[in-house]
Amino acid sequence: MTTKDLMAAARTRMEKAVDDFRKEAATIRTGRANATMLDNIRVDYHGTPMPVNQLGSMTVPDPTLIVIAPWDTSVVALIDKAIRTSDLGLNPTNDGKVVRVPIPALTEERRKDFVKQLHKVLENHKTAVRNIRRDIKEGIEKLEKEKKISEDEKKRALDELEKVSQAETGKVEGLSAAKEKEIMGIK
Repeated sequence: MTTKDLMAAARTRMEKAVDDFRKEAATIRTGRANATMLDNIRVDYHGTPMPVNQLGSMTVPDPTLIVIAPWDTSVVALIDKAIRTSDLGLNPTNDGKVVRVPIPALTEERRKDFVKQLHKVLENHKTAVRNIRRDIKEGIEKLEKEKKISEDEKKRALDELEKVSQAETGKVEGLSAAKEKEIMGIK
């Protein structure tokens, strides 16, 4: 292991944390219809929990409606029930062939709840980045202790690690700020 290997591992792991934050933030509801907001909803299909997006095609014909057209019409009632029991506060309707999910306008209180949820997700991912930094820092210090790198090289590597972790934390915070603005924006 070299400091270059450790830095490459740090970048890769931190970028995965940022991507995970991006995906998780996309599932948090805003005032507009977005098919990704249903990504965390699982439907018990023949004893297996399946994501809604794998049971049919999802379209967003206008900013206040999501339409799910299941490939197997016997699953329509299951999709309807799964969306109703989720914590998204949605009230779908179905005609036996498709499920229509109207996206109601958010109240100020509900928007603030979603922002709190976003902040929890943000804090979890910032903690993940800090944990990655700690792990890599320990690896760099171990290399120096084993006399595989000099003290100067250790200092350079730790400085670079700090810059990378600050940059990745900045990306997560930027994504969070944009999502918060989207949530709080009244359409």
